[in-house]
Amino acid sequence: MCELLGMSANVPTDICFSFTGFLHRGGGTGPHRDGWGIAFYEAGGYRDFRDPHPSVRSPIARLITDYPIKSHIAISHIRQANVGEVRLANTHPFTREMWGRTWCYAHNGQLEGWQALPLNFYRPVGDTDSEHAFCWLLAELRHRFPDAPRQGEAQELWQWLHELCERLRGLGVFNLLLADGEYLYTYCSTKLAHITRRAPFGKAELSDAELTVNFAEHTTAADVVSVVATEPLTCNEEWARMQPGELLVWRHGRIEARFSSAGAVD
Repeated sequence: MCELLGMSANVPTDICFSFTGFLHRGGGTGPHRDGWGIAFYEAGGYRDFRDPHPSVRSPIARLITDYPIKSHIAISHIRQANVGEVRLANTHPFTREMWGRTWCYAHNGQLEGWQALPLNFYRPVGDTDSEHAFCWLLAELRHRFPDAPRQGEAQELWQWLHELCERLRGLGVFNLLLADGEYLYTYCSTKLAHITRRAPFGKAELSDAELTVNFAEHTTAADVVSVVATEPLTCNEEWARMQPGELLVWRHGRIEARFSSAGAVD
């Protein structure tokens, strides 16, 4: 299956360290050689890079590691194709506009019966179960909330998003990263892990590449940076595992809300 990588931070932060280890899994230390992509939210804008070739050998991927783009939210995906051809149109992350915001989505897993999910407002460009599910998911959010939720309605939106993710989990494996420029949403069907780095910062060592960084040399005492990945990226840090059916809402590196199959936790 594919693998996911996400970041939420309270200050503009580059994801070069985590991405360096992650890209090695795209045809190097892992079998995910069918394309990769990464998206950044920065300074009120959005940009992404996608490539249908293995990330470990991609000149575009090397550009990202050498060019430290600083953002508050980042989403990346490396693909092991199971539905849809290996081509650019099927390469994550996918994007659509809603409420004047750019929504970014990446999915790890495989769904059964996804063709039966009704589509009305959004249409896929490629032919994957992932993009079809994204179009359905976003349209369902838009139907319930034709306009951006007003102040005080965020919990209702998040609850509805969790219910939609639960429905998709009923079709198979559905691990999700979703962002709208302010929040990063992570939903676990089978496996996602996360770590939050804050002062006092220490050293981190990648599992998939020979690289160690001392974050104390690159941060301030006020920085908070959280990283989410399918599997932990470092070998000397303690990562927390998400539970199946759990949705986490991230903002500025911190968990704003948590929902489980039993309901909202906080």
